[in-house]
Amino acid sequence: MADYTGYTSPLSERYPSAEMKYLFSPEMKFRTWRRLWIALAEAEKELGLEITQEQIDELIAHKDDINYDVAKAREKEVRHDVMSHVYAYGVQCPKAKGIIHLGATSCYVGDNTDLIIMTEALKLIRTKLINAIDHLADFAEKYRSQPCLAYTHYQAAQPTTVGKRATLWLNDLVMDLGDLDYVLSTIRLLGSKGTTGTQASFLELFGGDHEKCKALDQKVADKMGFEACYPVSGQTYSRKVDSRVLNVLAGIAQSAHKFSNDIRLLQHMKEVEEPFEKHQIGSSAMAYKRNPMRSERMASLANYVISDAMNPQLTAATQWFERTLDDSANKRISVSEAFLATDSILELYINISEGLVVYPKVIEAHLMAELPFMATENILMDAVKAGGDRQELHERIRELSMEAGKTVKEEGKPNDLLDRIAADPAFNISKEALQKVMKPENYIGRSAEQTLEFLDGVIKPVLSANRDVLGVEAEINV
Repeated sequence: MADYTGYTSPLSERYPSAEMKYLFSPEMKFRTWRRLWIALAEAEKELGLEITQEQIDELIAHKDDINYDVAKAREKEVRHDVMSHVYAYGVQCPKAKGIIHLGATSCYVGDNTDLIIMTEALKLIRTKLINAIDHLADFAEKYRSQPCLAYTHYQAAQPTTVGKRATLWLNDLVMDLGDLDYVLSTIRLLGSKGTTGTQASFLELFGGDHEKCKALDQKVADKMGFEACYPVSGQTYSRKVDSRVLNVLAGIAQSAHKFSNDIRLLQHMKEVEEPFEKHQIGSSAMAYKRNPMRSERMASLANYVISDAMNPQLTAATQWFERTLDDSANKRISVSEAFLATDSILELYINISEGLVVYPKVIEAHLMAELPFMATENILMDAVKAGGDRQELHERIRELSMEAGKTVKEEGKPNDLLDRIAADPAFNISKEALQKVMKPENYIGRSAEQTLEFLDGVIKPVLSANRDVLGVEAEINV
């Protein structure tokens, strides 16, 4: 029976994917600790320390069957998580227990593991970001030529297309991908730096051989799949790394929030809707409602990630000299939850973008209600070509536009600007001739062409270069 008496975080129970939750699980952490201890022992053996292959083989044999009960009992006694797991590993590996963690400090496993997990988590975020781009690109291409009202200041403005609007969302995600790739390319391991970053313990182990100390770092990096270690550090890697990583996540959250805002506004206008399940309930009171709950959840989580980015900034700013431990609790919470929340955001982004529902008739009705105002410049030019005075006709169109707008706002009647212009002898234009001007495609500029150019020139190369990660399905809890 489930235990409902204790607190559980929504970011472990409700929102993220199983893959992201595993990356920040205790099992992932402790298994990575053991991989790091094996890498250290192998590197030290290769550099001449008296470590046998039998000892390393024993470590490898028990790298995954962690005796958590022994570690937990030991931690109650010694109040130190790393040394508790060193002890527990030694219980399983009696021949190797004397060389586990040799020359290292707690940050060897703690900080290197954090860097490994953040790297893997960024790769997962990257995969989902690319899949969100893929689904949104399909939507943009499909609706590249569907005219719709554009808005500035949330007031009707010159028309665009549904697909062109989607390229604005896409462009933000592409910028996020660029930021992510750059930060991911700069992450290194801490390596084996010792208690204050001087490698003093390892220099002692290697009899004063500086080259072996340098080689140790590189060997550990190679064994753990990294290009290199940071060249200098205190006891810990610079906490600016966490800040840079969470800034990337906050950037993704900003893009997602903007997208969710637009979808919610469009759903209010009944032009575009997020997916809605057959048996989904929109409101406990109003049975007819189709609330944009996924977009709202996306916005809510995005707010959290954006604000969470402040945590590692404060931590990086307030560290003292070679290290202080006031980063520990904040770091454990802020970094993991930023990743879990961003993962949830991208799950939602994928789900929404692949299931968006467009209502062309509603879009057309909204556009046609405003199009007479936007067509006035074309009408003016045609009237001038027919012999009218540009300045006089401009003033007359302004007056008629104000009258038509007043009729719409105060009387709730349809826009009758075309009727007013057709009835005015100054223009000498029939209603039939004016109707021919009312073609939405004449007012969207290069929207359709820009959409295709952007998709062909920017999006398709990104997707082509990342075909191996396409096809991720969202696992959201509706």
